[in-house]
Amino acid sequence: MRSRKFLLAEQLGLDWTRPGLMAGVDEAGRGPLAGPVVAAAVILDDLDPIEGLADSKMLTPTRRADLSDEIRARALAFSIAQAAVEEIDTLNILQATLLAMRRAVEGLRLTPVRVLVDGNQLPILRIASEAVIQGDAKVAAISAASILAKVHRDRMCIDELHRRHPLYGFDVHKGYATPEHLRALKEHGACAVHRRSFAPVREALEGL
Repeated sequence: MRSRKFLLAEQLGLDWTRPGLMAGVDEAGRGPLAGPVVAAAVILDDLDPIEGLADSKMLTPTRRADLSDEIRARALAFSIAQAAVEEIDTLNILQATLLAMRRAVEGLRLTPVRVLVDGNQLPILRIASEAVIQGDAKVAAISAASILAKVHRDRMCIDELHRRHPLYGFDVHKGYATPEHLRALKEHGACAVHRRSFAPVREALEGL
């Protein structure tokens, strides 16, 4: 695959004056009706670039998995964290996502001097940070974080959620509101990993 050209922080118009490590942060699982939201933070080695990084949604599952293994092996540091279903229902999905992002950054074994976060919202951090809209297509470290978060969450849906709750098909739809998932909700009701603050789950419970 041809090497993708990512932008440097200064090319994005960000005012960084301190030299040092930069972490990219992204999440997976804001939209599903079930399961935790997962965030990843990645510090890449500028001297050892990884070919083929891209927004995780633009990659095939096989390519994502291969890149996830490569990122884990070659990144200077990475951290994966999550916010549980109970936290999503208590805080709301946005605040739970920001919490997972903060946990991911705080879990890095190296401390960056700057953090770039995909989107337009920032978690509360003690480190200089900037939100980058469509950052997973612009910044290599954010792209890497999107891949780690997506692969980790998909594997969790297959290995854990589906094994514990096989009636819902989490191994296929990963918790998203597909017609099959909605039919299972209506037939079986919500299970322990469903987000009760989400309208389709709430409506399924009220219809029982």
